[in-house]
Formats: sequence, structure tokens, C-alpha cells
Amino acid sequence: MTTANNNIREIALDILLRIGDQGGYSHLVIDQALNKHQLETRDGALLTEIVYGTLQRKMTLAYDLDRFINKKKKMNQWVKWLLYLSMYQMKHLDKVPDHAVIHVAVEIAKKRGHKGIASFVNGILRAAQREGFTDYSEIDNEVKRISVKTSHPEWLVERWIEQYGLKVTEKMCETNLLHKQMTVRVQPLKTTRSQLIEQLEADGIKARASDVSDQGIIIEKGNVLKHESFTNSMFTVQDESSMLVAELMDLDSGMTVLDACSAPGGKTTHIAEKMQDNGTVYAYDLHGKKAKLVADKAKSLALTSIQTGQADARKLQEKHQPSTFDRILIDAPCTGLGVLRSKPDIKYNKSEDDITQLSHIQHEILDHVAPLLRVNGKLTYSTCTVDKEENDYVIKSFLQQHPEYQVDQEFFNEIPEALQNTSGSSEYGMQIFPQDFNSDGFFITRLLRNS
Repeated sequence: MTTANNNIREIALDILLRIGDQGGYSHLVIDQALNKHQLETRDGALLTEIVYGTLQRKMTLAYDLDRFINKKKKMNQWVKWLLYLSMYQMKHLDKVPDHAVIHVAVEIAKKRGHKGIASFVNGILRAAQREGFTDYSEIDNEVKRISVKTSHPEWLVERWIEQYGLKVTEKMCETNLLHKQMTVRVQPLKTTRSQLIEQLEADGIKARASDVSDQGIIIEKGNVLKHESFTNSMFTVQDESSMLVAELMDLDSGMTVLDACSAPGGKTTHIAEKMQDNGTVYAYDLHGKKAKLVADKAKSLALTSIQTGQADARKLQEKHQPSTFDRILIDAPCTGLGVLRSKPDIKYNKSEDDITQLSHIQHEILDHVAPLLRVNGKLTYSTCTVDKEENDYVIKSFLQQHPEYQVDQEFFNEIPEALQNTSGSSEYGMQIFPQDFNSDGFFITRLLRNS
């Protein structure tokens, strides 16, 4: 294997150490590494595959590795991650022969450690090559089997089984290991969806229309981020579940809208586009830097109806009078347990306490923002998580405390046909699972203020 390929594995090892042991956010650390090393497209794709694949399956790889290691053996963290990323390649990357993976791992071990470590790495990987990997179906306990097989913590698997049942949980965990399709949202004030698809197809990028958003496009083949339409801000990269939020807000031109937790701005700009950039969207975020990201995104898309600012959503009554807004969006801070395909490190770093603490914040935001909506106005609540404590239970509690609000029944009639029967939905809103239509896990509901 070439020196360049060795270098990719070394970069991957550094990234995994930063994410796995130093708490770095996977998507940010990978982006930084790609920008720093200026890799060829193919090498960048391989690096991303190795890092994300190893992270996604870390617990599974650790279970596999345990078979070949003396429990008393102490290992440096970099050695452990080197074995993980090597075993991931041996198990899941067919184009790379095992002997080449082992050779590179041994070379890296020599470079970073000493001959003894190199010999140890060689021995472990050759044993794995010779004996093969674990048959997880032999694990009797269902929670442990799903946890090991799909690399999700046992507490999370157990929690989801209690909330949604074994079948839905196992499918969700399996889907969280799969590659997510690339989807984009056309800027309709600059071009039409059909025109953009035609332009992409003419340039060798295979694309098709989304079934859930009339602005959505699914990229089936090709790098759309290298296309001139991206440079010219003809579209925004956005997951289909995320697109549904603005689609289901019942927006109209000329409205006054509040986006209480707006960064990074995908939904904010979608709201403005749905309103033909006519009206006003007040977009706030707790952090000034993130609020600036929203402003920058609006500017790049040539949207002038968005006013951004830094503010805690729980203090927006200090900025706006009661009954000000026609529509409000609370895209609430959440655990992010619906976006594990894009951010696999989340599943290892969250706890049940995090879920409970965030649910309290979600309650506080809803309570504080509720008076800002005018009578007969509509409030949309969304999260990118799949946990009932952050979704159904938050809405149920809010409605009990706010009799002036009710779930807007028309919302359920407006859900796209492809999503009418999602298994997690309830009287409180629509729960989308990652397996429903190959998108992020999301919860969306719409409330009506009736007095």
C-alpha cells in the first residue's frame, strides 16, 4: 500500500483520538482535517469512511477485539484505536485486502511506538484474520445482542424498546449504521426544482425529486458540492426530515414569524423561502457566533426578510410584546438521538440525565415563548431526537399547563402521504424514525392558540 494510503490511516487515527478521547465533534473534526490536508476527492472519501465507520461501530469492534486480548493487558489509547480502525477495514471495506490493512497498521505502530507494539498489533490482526469475527446471534439477551451488533449503549436500546418495542428499536439501530443519502433544498426564488435537476443531470449528477418537500432533491450519484449551483447558492444542503418542519408550518407571504432557536439557519431560510421572502422572520440563537451563521446563510441565499440576533429563547419576552407573531418555530435544543448517522459520537456521550435536563429546557422555552403567539396563530415544535421524554411528554405537559393551546388537527392531514403511517406518531405529533424514509429521526408537531 502506498505512502499516501498510510498517511490517510494516520490522519484517521489522529481524528479518532481527537473525537474518541478528547471530546471533539465528529463532523467538525473531519471537516477541519479535510481542509488542512487538501486530500484528493477519493482519498477524502476513504478517510471519511474509515473515521465514520469506526466510530459508528466502536462498541462492536471493542467486543470483537476482546476475544483476542488478555483482559489484563494494558494498551495505549492510540493502539486501541489503531486496532479498531484496522478491524473495521478488514470487516467492512472489501476493496482493501486484509494483508494490506495489517501491513499499514504495523508500520504505523512502529512509527508511533516500538517493535514490541508493532508485533502485538500484528499478532492481534492476524488472529482476527485467521479466526474471523463474532456471531452476534449467539448472544441470548436481546438488549445486549442489539447493543453489541449495532454499537448502541445498552441503556439506550433498553429505553427505546420500552418506548417503541423491539422490532422498531432494532431496525432503528441497524439504520443508524447505514450511509445517509444526500438531500438538498432548492432556493425557489433563484430557480425551480425541475430546472436544477435538469442542470445537475446534464453535468453527470444523478438526482430526483423528493416526495416529502416540493423544494427537496435527492442526490443519488455525484458530488453536488463541487457543482456551480452550490457555489451560486441555488440550494441548501438539508435533510428531508428537517425540510418537513417549514413545510408543515402553514406559512404564507407577509407573515411575522419567530424562529426561537435558529442556528445554523436551514429552517430559518426555508421559512423565508416559503414566504417568498415577503414578511419578517425574527431568528435568534443563544450564541452570537451561531446567530451570525444564520445571517451569513440568509445573505448567501439573497434572503432579506430575516432579522437575526443573539438571545436566550427563554428571555424573548424581553424583546417582543405578547401576541406578536403569526407563526412560531421552536426547533428545540435536544439530545440529537435522531441524527446518529451524521454524528455517531452522540450515542456514546449522552446519558439519561442529559435527556431529562434537556426536556426541562424544552419545557421552559415553550412556556416562555407561548404568549408571543397571537390568537389563532400556530406554533411548530420540532426536535432531531427520537425520545418520547423530549417529544410527546413535553407536548403533553405543555398542553396540560396551557389550556389556550391545542394540537392543530389539520397538521395531521398535511403530512405527506409517504409519512402518514409512521409507527412512532401519536396524538401529540409525528415521530419520524431513520428507517421510515432514509432520513434523520425527527419529531414535529403544530399547536394552535385558540384564546
